[in-house]
Amino acid sequence: MNWGKVAAVALLGSTVAAGAGMWYAQEYLYYDPIDPNGPGAAIALATEGGARDLPLTGFEGIDADSSPLRWRACATVDQAALDGLMAGALPFDGATPLNAPRWFACFDAARIGGDLESGAARAVLSVSDIRPDVDRVLAVYPDGRVYGWHQYNDKTPERGVMD
Repeated sequence: MNWGKVAAVALLGSTVAAGAGMWYAQEYLYYDPIDPNGPGAAIALATEGGARDLPLTGFEGIDADSSPLRWRACATVDQAALDGLMAGALPFDGATPLNAPRWFACFDAARIGGDLESGAARAVLSVSDIRPDVDRVLAVYPDGRVYGWHQYNDKTPERGVMD
């Protein structure tokens, strides 16, 4: 047997193992589901009169300690409650939904982004500076569907993205 072939196979095998490990870490390792009955399942809506909690049903959410941007949520709000709450909601300009792991099927960033651009959904602020330089943003549909994510804000551009 040729030692060059052994080295090539070892190098190829370690590359495949590292790639599989990176994929697993990005898709599964750091994400934890949010308990629908726990404190992490409450979503507020920023309004001109202050923050108001949304009465949610069907909540699904994920989060991770590894990044302030990994929070995602999907839920539904009762139509009657939504109409009253949206009147004073603060709009969020430049909303850009971030991709979620493929296994979190309720959150489709491309569809949500397209709906925000077309006007089928409205982007509103949920919580300003939920973490330093990060806002919680919601995409709200007229039928009561609500999708949320965290997004960097540019309120303090002189500081840069990270401290």
